[in-house]
Amino acid sequence: MNITEIMTKDVETCDLKSSCGEVANLMKKLDVGAIPICEGNKLVGLVTDRDLVVKGLANNCNANTPIAEIVKPHVINGTKEMSLEQVAEIMARYQIRRLPIMEGDKLIGIVSLGDIATSIEESKKAGTALEGISTSIKTKNLK
Repeated sequence: MNITEIMTKDVETCDLKSSCGEVANLMKKLDVGAIPICEGNKLVGLVTDRDLVVKGLANNCNANTPIAEIVKPHVINGTKEMSLEQVAEIMARYQIRRLPIMEGDKLIGIVSLGDIATSIEESKKAGTALEGISTSIKTKNLK
């Protein structure tokens, strides 16, 4: 399975001029734990809910603090050609929960551990259903 089949494609982003409060409110609105930080279409960083607490609040930042002060500038990412297995391997190796998907310098999607888990669960259900159908057909053909 190619990663583009399960990634979130319409990713909302913020820019380096956004405040910590704006990023936090976008996370709340979207019910997500990370927001990519872009300049134009170019990914320049990623901010997680944990970053807002550990790098922000714990260091006396407030809602008006520019996100540029806490953004992770080096973002591990994947490409649209990757398989689900390749993406899962990268996420496991670097112990990350979200992986931006790039086409050149352009952010085209993001994949979360939840996306991968859901996809694997759906594959298992499909496999179980196919197994049941196959067994049913074999049984009918034997009669």
